[in-house]
Amino acid sequence: MTVTISIALLILRLVVGLTLAVHGTQKLFGWFAGPGLARLMQGFEQQGFKPVWLWVSFVILGEVGGGLSVALGFLTPLGAAGIFGAMFMATFKSHWKNGFIVSRGGYEYTLVLMSVSIVIGLIGPGSYSLDALFGIVLSEVLLFGALAVAALFVDVIGLLISRKASVAPSGSVSRAS
Repeated sequence: MTVTISIALLILRLVVGLTLAVHGTQKLFGWFAGPGLARLMQGFEQQGFKPVWLWVSFVILGEVGGGLSVALGFLTPLGAAGIFGAMFMATFKSHWKNGFIVSRGGYEYTLVLMSVSIVIGLIGPGSYSLDALFGIVLSEVLLFGALAVAALFVDVIGLLISRKASVAPSGSVSRAS
């Protein structure tokens, strides 16, 4: 890999990874004016996620763990898949209904982070990474692809189990058999 590409990947990894790690610490610790773990768990419960602790663990692992993994270039396909899973869920559970524009609560931010995680997951961290330093050679395409599909599968399950139950229209008559 050329020096220019490795420097570009380092910059991209640091910005995206650390941004997402900070975003996750808002949820986990309440840092940077974030909600903290208790409010996050309440929010997930209100959205219908059960068991709440499992789904909160997934988002924290994807955002904090995935963000730090990508920023450091350590076990990069795993971190990139974590980011992908967290941002896919955020896109389709919380932001899709608001349209594209982020100032209206839309999905533009999550889409960018999800797209960058795919790129980094497919091409790897570059030469300036802990993976390169420690000689960790991973098949980025194969490993990231498998992990991203697994994250997608888990996300679809989460989206299905957290859907609100359909409510019969008012005024409808229910007959007992």
